[in-house]
Amino acid sequence: MEKPLKHFGIIGDVHAEDIALATTLDALRAMRVDAILCVGDIVDGVGSVDECCSLLQQHHVIAVRGNHERWFLGGTMRELSDANPVGSLSKATMAYLSSLPPTITLKTILGDLMLCHGLGRKDMACLTPDDYGYALEVNGDLHELLATGVKLVVGGHTHKRMVRRFDSTTIINAGTLKRNYHPCFGLINLVTRKVQFFNLDESTRWSEAESIELERERS
Repeated sequence: MEKPLKHFGIIGDVHAEDIALATTLDALRAMRVDAILCVGDIVDGVGSVDECCSLLQQHHVIAVRGNHERWFLGGTMRELSDANPVGSLSKATMAYLSSLPPTITLKTILGDLMLCHGLGRKDMACLTPDDYGYALEVNGDLHELLATGVKLVVGGHTHKRMVRRFDSTTIINAGTLKRNYHPCFGLINLVTRKVQFFNLDESTRWSEAESIELERERS
């Protein structure tokens, strides 16, 4: 049985940013993390999806599929900007993308963690840093997720980094690597109970942007 996670990296929506992904993986490995998690949306971007999938596998990244993988594998939404044409990826990449589950539950020292893309199994459901009041009240997907009692959720989809706590559940959005969308990656330390986010600049050099205490952000 694997040890519960306590110090791990998080990667948001990748969108074919192979150079940014390589930098991120090198940085997180240098931080000696227990594991690296990725929230999906690997396809549909200006870089190399084949290279991204190869890197994710080489570094044993734990990943789930996003709505863009679902669309790509189903041959839909290919009219979107930067969409990868059907048949443009290698057989190895196709096999990897097809193997990704919608969610993964992992053990941590604070309890179960759900890795997903949106909210739980719903890859288009979302929660943003600006959702308060009525927006939270009517978010049925959020309430369904909270009812599971999971302690930690790591997701993406909105491209907006976030740490929000609802009663006993903390929801963390890993942001995105997509250029022009404030690309970043994250580091979670459950011993110190902090989430650190690191910015990536146009040259994919990284620097620490902010550190957020898991217990501080309560919604």
